[in-house]
Amino acid sequence: MTNERLRCCVIDDEPLAGNLIGSYAERTPALSLAGVFTSAQEAYPAIASGEIDLVFLDIQMPQLSGMEFVGLLPSTTMVVFVTAYENYAIDGIKANAVDYLLKPVSYGEFLGAVNRALARRGVISDVASRPQAEDGETAGARAENDSDHIIVKSEYRHRQIRKSDILFIEGLKDYVRIFVEGEPRSVMTLLSMKALEHTLPVADFMRVHRSFIVNLAKIHTIERSRIIISDRQASPAATHEIPVGDSYRQALATYVASRSVGQAD
Repeated sequence: MTNERLRCCVIDDEPLAGNLIGSYAERTPALSLAGVFTSAQEAYPAIASGEIDLVFLDIQMPQLSGMEFVGLLPSTTMVVFVTAYENYAIDGIKANAVDYLLKPVSYGEFLGAVNRALARRGVISDVASRPQAEDGETAGARAENDSDHIIVKSEYRHRQIRKSDILFIEGLKDYVRIFVEGEPRSVMTLLSMKALEHTLPVADFMRVHRSFIVNLAKIHTIERSRIIISDRQASPAATHEIPVGDSYRQALATYVASRSVGQAD
């Protein structure tokens, strides 16, 4: 790709927030600022013409929200969401946004988003011609089975997680939550349970429910219908109750039998 600057604009109904991002764009050599707008409607003519490469877009705006506006953009226009709300992160991932920045945004965070946009523009022409050797969700979590880490994409960052630090994994409709020992928040990523199940070593992890995979080393108590997992690194220490599905009970019982110490007469 060429070294041409990305032509960008900022859309935010809060003038102070919009002008801050605009000032960041003006001092960034890789960008050419086309304008700072206070509404999606005001910015739409310039964007629809195909003149804008990158939009820094607020989410919560009157009349037309950022999430609604994304659906109206040309497919070649990249988006960086800039918002005060964390709860839109998954929607942002689904919208294929370049990044998701939480206000107040530092210049360093802004530059990180710009670098990701530049990288995406640099591979756009190559993606369509690459053979699809594996499905997208498997590629996101793929790692060598003998590695002690996995790398997943979470909230527009690539996060490396030590397998032995994983407590358990919960599968939801479109993504999974990875619970890591000692961390107050789970790691959310757009992957399937199947993809992670194939990545984790079968000697250390077991699927005990259609929605749960557990780290066997982290189990504290096993009952017929549930497993208790303890997080001793949390402050305060935390416990998690994991249901056991009917179709997984026999495999769990076999594991318990193989590890049980026989009772003396």
